[in-house]
Amino acid sequence: MHHISDLNYQDLKQFLVNQLNLDKKNSSMRANQLWKFFYQKGYSDFKLFSNLPSKFKEELSKDLVISRPKIKNKQVSKDGTIKWLLELNDKNLVETVYIPSETHATLCISSQVGCTLNCKFCHTGIQPLVKNLSSNEIICQILIAKDELNDWKEQKKINNIVYMGMGEPFYNFENIKKSVEILKDENGLNFSNKKITVSTSGISPNIKKAADEIGTYLALSLHASNDEIRNTIMPINKKYNIQDIINNCNEYAKKNGEKIFIEYVLLKDINDSEKCAKELSKIMSRFPSKLNLIQFNPWPGVKYLPSTEEQTAKFIEIIKNNGHIVTLRKSRGKDILGACGQLKTESEREKRIV
Repeated sequence: MHHISDLNYQDLKQFLVNQLNLDKKNSSMRANQLWKFFYQKGYSDFKLFSNLPSKFKEELSKDLVISRPKIKNKQVSKDGTIKWLLELNDKNLVETVYIPSETHATLCISSQVGCTLNCKFCHTGIQPLVKNLSSNEIICQILIAKDELNDWKEQKKINNIVYMGMGEPFYNFENIKKSVEILKDENGLNFSNKKITVSTSGISPNIKKAADEIGTYLALSLHASNDEIRNTIMPINKKYNIQDIINNCNEYAKKNGEKIFIEYVLLKDINDSEKCAKELSKIMSRFPSKLNLIQFNPWPGVKYLPSTEEQTAKFIEIIKNNGHIVTLRKSRGKDILGACGQLKTESEREKRIV
């Protein structure tokens, strides 16, 4: 059995040729009909596919799955942010967050259950990696949010998709790539490159690869202005240091033609000094970039504190005075642990019996 969201459009056509013995012309027609009803109308039951013959639907249902994961829990923040805890078919859990604002709404989706990076300030980082999400487990997060928000009309309620939830997207490269293909396809979910952002903590080899094969906006989770600090709070820096990241981000920006978003969580007395702001300004001068400063969102047991308002203001002033664009991102959904760096589930990797 295959899930439809594990197949991009070309894969689906080939699937119909191989599994249902359709010729090339009919496979294109049927693939188009399937995609439109699944991705544009949001149907998850073959009985609702009125554009397909009954016998074809019967045969199709033997080999193709179009169901959604279950919603295990739903929390709504006082600021309108919604967090869904989803139970996958294998009983693992993953979180997805909807973040509305006055002008648009963003859906923050996960790429893994858990994470390998162990960033010291991130709640997900204390949950060991359980697994990579398949393309369908990624796409179904979006479909469930659209179901919940009744977002199947021409005017989209979800305007932007950000791969900034649980996990490191570039350690799940092929599934991210396939899910982005489905997102961007005009017969699929029909999001443009500029409505999709993929975040990475600096997996350098895949930054350059993503420029050629994915092509969305890129967000770099930097969070430190030098290797000494970054080694301490983000162990991945010992493998891919800041200079290595700069080189690959420069290549991405040249290929993509857009500025790269630098994500930077301000931690009191760790990375928020004036010296750090000046060092960060120099890094930003090395490739086209915009800075998203993030207020630290504490979670139970964490040892870090948010930077003070006064120090945050000084940090912003230094960045601006050096000619760079900087935005202070407001924390959303803190009361439901739905803000940046707060996502975590209780899924655990199965212990292997030797």
